[in-house]
Amino acid sequence: QVQLVESGGGLVQPGGSLRLSCAASGDISSIYNMDWYRQAPGRQRELVAHILSSGTTTYADSVKGRFTISRDKAKNTAYLQMNNLKFEDTAVYYCFARMSTITTPMSVGNYWGQGTQVTVSS
Repeated sequence: QVQLVESGGGLVQPGGSLRLSCAASGDISSIYNMDWYRQAPGRQRELVAHILSSGTTTYADSVKGRFTISRDKAKNTAYLQMNNLKFEDTAVYYCFARMSTITTPMSVGNYWGQGTQVTVSS
């Protein structure tokens, strides 16, 4: 059993900062990538940031220069540092990872966290 657990969401004023964490636990063999998605009310879920096991990162244009994704391989944890937050960043943020497990090392599965709410409001 593998799971992703997000933390760090909350209420913040425009221009403020938050740091989200996503911890992977369980029967993990390899983690290939860890991503952050977000979904605002009435909108489709969108990719915010992506990090490969090599450390290569990709960002949505809307967050470039404000958000930074990082990963601690030893802790199987990804982080999303969000600075200069804007009203339009309000959403539920989800962690996503592609991982293989010890029991099925040749099979790569897609895993989602339960989501954490980020609200930017004055």
